[in-house]
Amino acid sequence: MKPQGWDEFLKHLAREYGVQGKLKEIFLVRFAYENWRKPDEEIWEMAEAASHETYKKQMTKIYSYFSADKDNGCPELELGSKGPGKFQILREWFKDIKYPQWKNHPTPILAEKSVIDTYISRPPVESDCYQEINRPGSLIRIKSPEKTGKTSLLKHLLAQADSWGHSTVYINCQVAEKAMFASLDRFCRWFSANVSRELGLKPQLDEYWDEELFGSLISCQTYFQSYLLEQINGPLFLALDNLDRIFEYPDIARDFLPLLRCWHEEANNLEIWQNLRLAIANSTEIYIQLDANQSPFNVGRAIKLPGFSLEQLENLASSYGLPKNEDNQRFIGDLIALVAGHPYLSRLALEARVRGEKNILPNAATQGGIYAAHLRHHWDNLQKQPELLTAMGEVVNSSDKGARLEPITAYKLESMGLIQLKGDLAQPSCQLYQLYFREEQTGSDLQ
Repeated sequence: MKPQGWDEFLKHLAREYGVQGKLKEIFLVRFAYENWRKPDEEIWEMAEAASHETYKKQMTKIYSYFSADKDNGCPELELGSKGPGKFQILREWFKDIKYPQWKNHPTPILAEKSVIDTYISRPPVESDCYQEINRPGSLIRIKSPEKTGKTSLLKHLLAQADSWGHSTVYINCQVAEKAMFASLDRFCRWFSANVSRELGLKPQLDEYWDEELFGSLISCQTYFQSYLLEQINGPLFLALDNLDRIFEYPDIARDFLPLLRCWHEEANNLEIWQNLRLAIANSTEIYIQLDANQSPFNVGRAIKLPGFSLEQLENLASSYGLPKNEDNQRFIGDLIALVAGHPYLSRLALEARVRGEKNILPNAATQGGIYAAHLRHHWDNLQKQPELLTAMGEVVNSSDKGARLEPITAYKLESMGLIQLKGDLAQPSCQLYQLYFREEQTGSDLQ
């Protein structure tokens, strides 16, 4: 028997995890109750995918939204695992875990515009990026912790570039299977083929590629210069999201990352490279050794994503349909004081407010609060790295001025979004982390 409200539940999932556009359409069809037992060969036509091969690639992207490495993701869904079964794993998790949670606390489907699609501008970030996109051969570097809006900004910039008539490509490095990192050549071919596909061009790798004679990097550069950029004959805005994934493979990172810088600098020498405008986004710091003259992380335009201001948070609350009354204004003020305008944490609180939950902020730092999964995720990561756990203990138990940490440790905690650096001193990035980690360490050796 079809679970009550299953279709509404799927829409809620799509909104919660940010599944949009064609991927959302396919997701709703594939996980519809009446389609659970149908094979993929039937589903791809029902979902109006361009081909069965395209459908499979789109499903891989869908799985990435719910994977184990994401906050509140399915613990058993590993993207790098081989073989079938991801659909069954995710379906059972939806049915046995997520659906009962939603049934007990159903989220109203918000009218007209999906809240998750609401983009909140953070001036001057957007205008700075617009200038770069229209500058020949530009490179935009976006580095900020997870869940702070990097992907939303990239998607916004892609839409803007598209409106100007630029060709646009979005590549999420997180969805690349582990096998694609088996060698530099395998990764470069995967990367080049996916850019081709996103541009609607037939991959012509073999016509431009000769690993044995020229090497993978020259082959990749030749493919872009002589085929892709020649074919589109105009500006190409290429956005690379979750570049951190490459950091996990130092041998590939040492070669591929300098290639990105090379393309940026080639705009000074060859006119055709002026058409390429790059944007790269990553959460964590890269710790492998890169020559300063080859690193793409010290050239181009660096973009820092601040937390939402009070006005921006009020605009977000309005998009959720929350009335601008005294109670909600007080709630928003208390929320910004607690999470310092953190986009993801702010959205979770506003969604809970829409659902009518009580004591949202007083219980925020507790195991039963709305941030429980997010906080446990950080706590688990710290426990796997004792030196970071010790350092975080020093930070939350320090004076208001903060604690002095060893540089690499400070960089790592800042990359995780747990601290902010003021000069040489580290402070918790928001009051929520101060309360939670101080409480968690009560009775431990870190006192």
